[in-house]
Amino acid sequence: MLNLYQAVRDNPSYSKLVIGDFLFAEFTCGTDQKMLENWTEADYLVHVVTGKKTWYTSDGIWKASPGDTLFFKKGATITEQHFEEDVCLLMLFIPDALMRSTVREVVEALGLHAASRTPVKTALRVENDVTLAALFQSMRTYLAGDETPPEPLMRHKLKELVISVLTSRTNTELAAYFCTTGTRDAPSIAEIMEANFRFNLSLEEYAKLCHRSLSTFKREFQAHYQEPPGKWLLQRRLDHAAKLLRTSPLNITEVTFESGFEHVSHFSRVFKTRFGVPPLTYRQEKATV
Repeated sequence: MLNLYQAVRDNPSYSKLVIGDFLFAEFTCGTDQKMLENWTEADYLVHVVTGKKTWYTSDGIWKASPGDTLFFKKGATITEQHFEEDVCLLMLFIPDALMRSTVREVVEALGLHAASRTPVKTALRVENDVTLAALFQSMRTYLAGDETPPEPLMRHKLKELVISVLTSRTNTELAAYFCTTGTRDAPSIAEIMEANFRFNLSLEEYAKLCHRSLSTFKREFQAHYQEPPGKWLLQRRLDHAAKLLRTSPLNITEVTFESGFEHVSHFSRVFKTRFGVPPLTYRQEKATV
């Protein structure tokens, strides 16, 4: 899968600001592929300037048109390109460290109560306000200029965004997620894995999603789940595939890919090992119960 953050950061054809771990980019559709799989270790905002785009996440379908703004948690998505009109997106990747320090500072300074840790979806629609509109406008102004703005200025503007969300009466779910991120020293392995097990990522990529080295990721995963990540992923994907076979009209090939497997033959083999029968037989047997 494509690492979106790295792809945008490293592509010389995109207009962008790169200052430390801060990345703001004007993203135009540079591919003729209709469906693209990608992932990123950073949370990010997307604002649609022109065109339309659809994102598929583990818990929803998100369609966006000009003027819409979406927030995506770090993780994997499948994006659908629409070629009726040229697509232009503004993308702002938000570093965890800056969000964490800002949240802790603001919660204490303003006497805010840390939001409850109610699970937040992998994506959220963001209500545009004056602060957000001003941020996108200033970023585009910097892109059009000849000089790169100083890093302290960029960090100040990002802090303004975080503060605006935390004190907003409209983007309460996003504020809750910001607060949760601010109270943690690293992302939750359990939350990352549950939201992304259906995507075919390597263990190295899962570790990067969790902001840990591979060795630390394996050690902490084992401590939490009492089994190694490779074994857990296989069983979790098989459980999900079995559920789809029982409850959805998807064919075997679709179930294979929806459950995080690359090849139908491999999926059928490991499914039979786990459940004793091939996927199609399993579906037929469950349909008669």
